Amino acid sequence: MVCPRGSVTVRARGASDDKGPMLIPIKVAEAFFAVAGALPLNVKCLFEGEEEISSPSLESFIESNKTLLAADVVLSADGAMWRIDEPSLTVGSRGITGLELTLTAASKDLHSGRHGGAVANPLHAMAQLIASLHDEEGRVAVPGFYDGVRDLTPDERAEIAALPFDDRTYLAQVGAPATFGEPGYSTLERQWTRPTLEVNGMWGGYQGPGQKTVIPSEAHAKVSCRLVPDQEPDTTLRAVARHLESHVPPGTRLSVTPGDHGARAYRIPADHFGLRAASAALSAVYGKAPAVVRMGGTVPISELFKRHMGLETVFFSFSTADEDFHAPNEFFRVHRLHEGLEAWARYWTTLGERRA
Repeated sequence: MVCPRGSVTVRARGASDDKGPMLIPIKVAEAFFAVAGALPLNVKCLFEGEEEISSPSLESFIESNKTLLAADVVLSADGAMWRIDEPSLTVGSRGITGLELTLTAASKDLHSGRHGGAVANPLHAMAQLIASLHDEEGRVAVPGFYDGVRDLTPDERAEIAALPFDDRTYLAQVGAPATFGEPGYSTLERQWTRPTLEVNGMWGGYQGPGQKTVIPSEAHAKVSCRLVPDQEPDTTLRAVARHLESHVPPGTRLSVTPGDHGARAYRIPADHFGLRAASAALSAVYGKAPAVVRMGGTVPISELFKRHMGLETVFFSFSTADEDFHAPNEFFRVHRLHEGLEAWARYWTTLGERRA
């Protein structure tokens, strides 16, 4: 198929996140064995299929297999480049935590004519409770939420501001009328370096055809937080839960269920040898140095290897952020496959020479 830019694409769930990028190092290894009879360095492959649910089984696996997993650096085929026209290296990712909450009032749905005005409506109460999580300007209103969050240095802000990014172009891409979020920060700063609290879903009551005039007995919502360095998932989750518990609307009861698993944020040191080698490989393929960017999403493997084995992770992916990850029309550009093959081959060769 052909995408709007004219590139030949493969369209399928997971084509870009992360089957296409993961295929690249496999084919590079195959090519080295076919041509040279060996790889230019020692490689251990770990295929981990729980990343989308925060990798709940990975931590215990790493702790139990440190000798088996011993290495100099972790190379991840996940992470995505920032834009199709801008080679980039991702040097950090945000963490994540979340919860589900339920508000109940009466023990069953009630007729709104018979009982309206006499008991609390959980849907009204949920809207009120969710609204309490932010102030009018978009700053998270949970006490303690920003405790320990590092401020950007002037150099870090200048580095982000120098990237070719325009709010109007971004808004046209996502179809929103205006940007919105924590005051005092640019769009990229909010997406990459600031913590967030987002409502991912709210539901309850009658949702079928026509009208059914009831006061529902319960309402539900899912909330997630993206975390930055020095924020702990469990600590943040407890702060959000305490805020919710202290703002329960009259006439309702609250229950909170934590998410299955959280993950910390990650940042690789700017002078790491694996990052320098990756930059050299991308410069050779694209004819210019890659932009240094960060990731708003979460890849738990990086922080886990850092915490348990002292290993840094280099994100070396050839998908791009506009390829509709997780959507039915997800796609991967075939020319990125060829660029990735060359880059991974150069990358491994450079790392092999360093170890020689």
